[in-house]
Amino acid sequence: MRSLELFAGIGGIALAEQMAGIEVAGLCEYADYPRMILKKHWPDVPLFKDVTKLDREELTNAGISPDSIDIVSGGFPCQPFSIAGKRKGTEDDRDLWPEMFRIIKQIWPTWVIGENVANFANMELDRTLSDLEGAGYQARSFVLPALAVGAPHQRLRTFIVAHADSKRRVCMEKGKQSGRDREPAQRTNAEEGQTARWNNARHILASGARVLSSTSRRIPRNDDGISEGLDRLKALGNAVVPQQILPIFKAIVQIEEAEQ
Repeated sequence: MRSLELFAGIGGIALAEQMAGIEVAGLCEYADYPRMILKKHWPDVPLFKDVTKLDREELTNAGISPDSIDIVSGGFPCQPFSIAGKRKGTEDDRDLWPEMFRIIKQIWPTWVIGENVANFANMELDRTLSDLEGAGYQARSFVLPALAVGAPHQRLRTFIVAHADSKRRVCMEKGKQSGRDREPAQRTNAEEGQTARWNNARHILASGARVLSSTSRRIPRNDDGISEGLDRLKALGNAVVPQQILPIFKAIVQIEEAEQ
């Protein structure tokens, strides 16, 4: 499986994908310090800068076949929804979900993984799920804590997991037009195999959420584990703990391997 990660930060999600056996085919990150970290750890992976300009053509020019991408993942900017911010939501010009959704509609990956702060579930989760479901994806959300996997902070995060009907994807592949969003094929009644596949995914992911939630532990308030350096501090603050999202990618790989 191959992934394209948007809003990559210092690569927390990309590392989790790699740990699960998924090939990181492309990365996109705007900020300079995280880009330096990404270049260090993924020197051979194409690194894009401006998500608003990323499209099928730019991917192709970088040697990435858009149709080879199985997963589009990304922690789209959380400032519009963070409790620590002004919580302007979609009125904030840093709300970049529309750009991620645009790219999803151009590539039509089998899986979409989104990440945001816990408060996102109270503000714009419905819009995101509605967008994905309107495009033909079956979507679910999970709120998982980082402290459950040994991190010295709670760091609750909302994760969105969406899966596309493989038969619909074939139809969309046939009707694609390079450089433009492809319209989803007309939806049909769900087949038993597809329903069972998603139910399996939901079971695995829900089980993972229960395991994480049941292992929480108390930590000292003064143990933040963060080094000095403003750029590094900001990057760490925005980062995803790889082990926090790893169960999701492991479940996806398990499901895909079972189908082969």
